[in-house]
Amino acid sequence: MEYKKQRIGNTKKKVLLLLVAGLALGLTRSPKKHWWILKKIPKEWKNINRQALERAINSLYVSHLVREKYNKDGTTTLVLSENGRQRALRFNINKMEIRKPIKWDRKWRIVMFDVPEKLRRLRDSLRLHFREIGLIELQKSVFVYPYPCSKEIEFILEFYNARKYVRSILAEKIDNQLHLMGKFGLC
Repeated sequence: MEYKKQRIGNTKKKVLLLLVAGLALGLTRSPKKHWWILKKIPKEWKNINRQALERAINSLYVSHLVREKYNKDGTTTLVLSENGRQRALRFNINKMEIRKPIKWDRKWRIVMFDVPEKLRRLRDSLRLHFREIGLIELQKSVFVYPYPCSKEIEFILEFYNARKYVRSILAEKIDNQLHLMGKFGLC
């Protein structure tokens, strides 16, 4: 059975990721990993608006990304369907990749952030994830990439709730672009 491809909003992505976290808890045997997963879940759960959560769960159910399992005690459990698991993994922040187009549009994507010192861990996490998806640090807290990457950047910003600290620019020329083109294999 094929399902119509639809847009997955940020709340739905978080719900899918939280369900995957539950799946990961069941699959991992490492107590250290259990604590790490358990520590992350409540933080993300608190960041979800309750009305948006209800709409997202209903939409996930209608789109067959989750299914209901009725328990003997009268409660209902949401279970990630195979299609939902695949979609959630597609948005897994630690496995995110930017697809490179066949032809470069000769534009540079510049991502800058200014995160306060008291949020140093957030700043370090942004820097780490930007590097992991392939962005190169142009200057401290300024990254550059030659291909479209707005969806991936948006997901990272939404995941960390860091949108207010980050700005992006689409540029046609950078003064050291020959050097950058070499780093990205565009020469």
